Amino acid sequence: MTEEIVKSALSKVMYPGFTKDIVTFGFVNNIKIDGDNVTFDVEITSSAPEVSQQIFDDCTTELKAVGATNVTPVIKAPKMPKESSSRGKNITPQVKNFLMVSSGKGGVGKSTTSVNIAISLAKMGLKVGLLDADIYGPNIPRMLGVADIRPEVEGNRVLPIKAYGLEMMSMGSLMEEGQSLIWRGAMIMKAIEQFLRDILWSDLDCLVIDMPPGTGDAQLTLAQSVPVTAGLTVTTPQAVSLDDSRRSLDMFKKLNIPIAGIIENMSGFIAPDTGVEYDIFGKGTSTPMAEEFDTEIIAEIPIEPSIREGGDTGQPITFVAPNSESAKRYMKAAESIWAMIEKINEEGGVDNEAVQPTTPPGVSACSM
Repeated sequence: MTEEIVKSALSKVMYPGFTKDIVTFGFVNNIKIDGDNVTFDVEITSSAPEVSQQIFDDCTTELKAVGATNVTPVIKAPKMPKESSSRGKNITPQVKNFLMVSSGKGGVGKSTTSVNIAISLAKMGLKVGLLDADIYGPNIPRMLGVADIRPEVEGNRVLPIKAYGLEMMSMGSLMEEGQSLIWRGAMIMKAIEQFLRDILWSDLDCLVIDMPPGTGDAQLTLAQSVPVTAGLTVTTPQAVSLDDSRRSLDMFKKLNIPIAGIIENMSGFIAPDTGVEYDIFGKGTSTPMAEEFDTEIIAEIPIEPSIREGGDTGQPITFVAPNSESAKRYMKAAESIWAMIEKINEEGGVDNEAVQPTTPPGVSACSM
């Protein structure tokens, strides 16, 4: 028995629901061989017990078929949070973390925030994807300068479009410019699922998901399809925006999604000629709301003409003007978000821990 034989056998074990095996996914680690006894880790991203059990059974079957006597797969899966809306389901197992960017209402700069946070995370050395799930208003292709690019197809899967160090997919990249989508909720839900399941995302550290405004079908479908690591709310200082943002934060709470923080957009105005910042709409008005939901304002992004210009021309400010005040604030926010995600993982929200499925007679599973 050799490591090559073990990997060859395990390459026949398909991840449930996919046509890709656990070796190709990179889930198999720490192979130890002692004669005909084989022990190894399988680090998966679904906390569903049936997924762990199937992988356990299939690994055992394939290795015994090549002569292993005692097989001990240590299945490491995310802890299933209590009352989790996702119920451990993960239809995109190659993605380690999911960041849902939400807002209670439209027009608060949610897509701009999603783009610049995603780029800032990528500049930290992370492998980042950006999913434009705002089906009715897909603006991210233009913001990334890829509005005229159509994605390639590999087999029956779609390859994400690459720009500014990100992998991106949007309904705007799949339809004619200016075309309207007159869809009912069920079609929106199906589209979200297909974006997660049928796009050939790489092994990503984080997938930033720009949600449509509100707290409807799209948000619920996402929470039921993947284990959302954290949620980010975007608001503006006005009371009408704050009222809707409270609903967004309440949605995170009800879906058992940890809140990574609040970004207060259009918080002040930076004059392009002097660089002086003026509080034209007020500033820090989100603080009471943050305290109410036990979170914090992680960035106050001012109105800066270069943000609008960058969005219109496909040149995000965090990439083309990294020394600007707004870019620095986006980067600080991204660092705060990633620190929160790492903390969540360390505390077990999505951190890998050993899962002990029901084991067949004569075979044991280790625990952490």
